Amino acid sequence: MGWVTACAEYEAFSPSRGVVSEIGRSASADIVLVPRLRSVLEKLNPGIPDAGIEQAVDILTRKRTGMSPEGANREVYELLKEGVPVSIPDPKGGQRQERVRVIDWEHPRNNDFLAVSQMKVTGPMYSCIPDVIGFVNGLPLIVFEFKKPGLPDRVGFDENITSYKHPLNGVPALWWYNAAIVTSNGTDSHIGSLTADWERFMEWKRVEREDEPRTVSLETMLRGTCEPARLLDLIENFTLFSEHKAILVKVIGQNHQVLGVNNAIFAAQKARADYSGRGGVFWHTQGSGKSFSMVFFSQKILRKVPGNWTFVIVTDRVDLDDQIAKTFKACGAVSEGESKNCHASSGAHLRELLQGNHRYVFTTIQKFQTDEELSVRDDIIVLNDEAHRSQYDTMAMNMRSALPKATFLAFTGTPLMAGEERTREVFGDYCSIYDFQMSVDDGATVPLFYENRTPELQLVNAQLNDEIYDL
Repeated sequence: MGWVTACAEYEAFSPSRGVVSEIGRSASADIVLVPRLRSVLEKLNPGIPDAGIEQAVDILTRKRTGMSPEGANREVYELLKEGVPVSIPDPKGGQRQERVRVIDWEHPRNNDFLAVSQMKVTGPMYSCIPDVIGFVNGLPLIVFEFKKPGLPDRVGFDENITSYKHPLNGVPALWWYNAAIVTSNGTDSHIGSLTADWERFMEWKRVEREDEPRTVSLETMLRGTCEPARLLDLIENFTLFSEHKAILVKVIGQNHQVLGVNNAIFAAQKARADYSGRGGVFWHTQGSGKSFSMVFFSQKILRKVPGNWTFVIVTDRVDLDDQIAKTFKACGAVSEGESKNCHASSGAHLRELLQGNHRYVFTTIQKFQTDEELSVRDDIIVLNDEAHRSQYDTMAMNMRSALPKATFLAFTGTPLMAGEERTREVFGDYCSIYDFQMSVDDGATVPLFYENRTPELQLVNAQLNDEIYDL
C-alpha cells in the first residue's frame, strides 16, 4: 500500500550518549520522529535555508499543553494544510516571510509513510502502547487499535483510545497531530475523529465507486482510507473543524461523503467543459450530513480546481437559508464578516452580490425577482438545496437567466418521485446516490418502523344520543 513498516517493541535509545532509535527517537516521550520530519522538509522545500527548516521543525514540535486537545489539533492541521510560516534572510536585505510545506498533497509518493507497531509513548504520568501509529513525514497522523476476532472493536475505543486521550493518564501530545483513529477486530472496523464519541465512528464499506459491493472488513478500511493518495485526500479535503456554542468539533468525511463529493466535482467539471450547465443531482438521504457535503464540495473545488470560483447556495425557505449559512460559518468556510456581507437580504442586495466577486453568496430563490442578466461568468456554481421543490417556476427561470453560464447542482434528501422528472432534465442525472436504506445500514440514520394499530374507542357518555337529539 505504499507504507514502510517497523516494530518498536524492543526500541532502544540512550539520550545521554545522543543515541537515537532506529525510527528516530531519543526518548519514549518523543511523539514526532524529528529526523524523518526534517529530511522531508528539506526535500519538499529546496529553496528554504537550514535556519528556516529548523524554525518549521520547532513550530511543529513545540509544546501545546496550554491548549485544549482539539484546539491544538486544529492549529497543527492548519500548519499541515497551509504550510509553516517562517522568517528567512532576504538577499536584498532584511527578512522575508515564506511558508514551509509539510506535506506534498499533489504527489503522495514524495511523502514518507511509516507504520510503527508497539511504540511506547510516555505522557505526563503514564505510558501507553498503541497497536500501530501511522506516521506521515514523521508526524503521528493515525492511531490504530486492534482487538482479537470475536471481541467487539468498540472495546479498543472504550478501554484503550479513551485512556490514551485522558489528560493525565494518557498522552495528550499524541493527539495534537492526529488526523484519524481506526479500530478493528479484523472484520468490524470503524474510523472517527479526535472529538468523536463511539456513535460517530463509522464503517468504510466501499473503496472506489458507489456501485461496488459493500464490504465490512479491515482490508476495505485500510484500502479506502490509508492508501496514501486516499489518506491525503481525506485529510486535506474532507476534514473540518466546526465551532458551535464554544464547542469545537472535528469532522472527517464519511465513506458516502467522500465518494459522493468526488463524483459531484467530476460531474461539475464535465458540465462546465461541455457548456451544459447541468452538474447533476446529489441525492443523499436526510440525516446523512448533506450540509457538510456541500462544504466539502465547495472547499475542495476552491483548493484543487483552478478558477476564480463563486458558489451561490440557494434554498427555498428562510430557515434553511439561515441554517446552511450558519453551517458554512461554523466550519470556517466563511468568516464572521463574510457571513454578513455575502448573505442576500433583498433582491437588490442579491443583484449587488452577484455582480461582485464573492466566494459565497447565500440566498433564497424568492429573491430572483426578475429575469435580468446579472453575471456571464462561467466559474459560478449554484448549489440548490432541496431543488425538486422549487426549481421549475418563474423565479427558477429568472435564476437561470441571471446566471446563463453557471453550473447548477441539485442537492436533495429525497429521491425524485413520479412527476419530478424535470429535476433530471434541468440538473442532469444523478451524480451521487446515498439512499435511506444505505444510511440505516451504515448507522448514519436511525431506522423507521411502522406499527399498525387500531385505536381503542370507548363511549363514556351513555346519554350522547339523547343530547344530540335535543340539539
